[in-house]
This record gives sequence, structure tokens and C-alpha cells, in this order.
Amino acid sequence: MGIIKFIFIAILVLWLIRMLIKLILPMLFSNLASKMQQQASGQAQQQQRRSKPEGSVSIDYMPPKQTGKTDKLGDFVDYEEVK
Repeated sequence: MGIIKFIFIAILVLWLIRMLIKLILPMLFSNLASKMQQQASGQAQQQQRRSKPEGSVSIDYMPPKQTGKTDKLGDFVDYEEVK
């Protein structure tokens, strides 16, 4: 009798969990989707505000100027074929 009671309670608990998931998960996904849409629209608005007029150029990084010897390849040795 104990095993039948255990199986009945396990099936009942699993059924309740399944019903709760069917109710709660769609709400969570809809909230997540709306938040993602808001973030995407906010980023698009920020990008539009930051957009520069056509033809303008901006340089983000300038490498430091090298002083001294600019040839870093080493010494050049003439090649002579010996027959």
C-alpha cells in the first residue's frame, strides 16, 4: 500500500510542477523579451545620437612614433651563388 501511495503522490507533485511551469515560464519569457526589446531600442537611439555627419573622420588610436633606427629587419647580406 505504501508504494502505491508514494507513486500517487509523486505523480501528483510532478503534475503540479508541470502546470506551474506552463503558467510561469511564458510570463518570464515575455518579460525577458520586452526587456531585450527595450535595450535594443535604447542602443539604437544612442547610436543615432552619436552618429557623425557623412564624410567626417575620427581616429581612435595613433601608434607612437618610432625614433632612431626604423629598419628592424637586421643587417642585409648579399647573396652570391657558388657553383
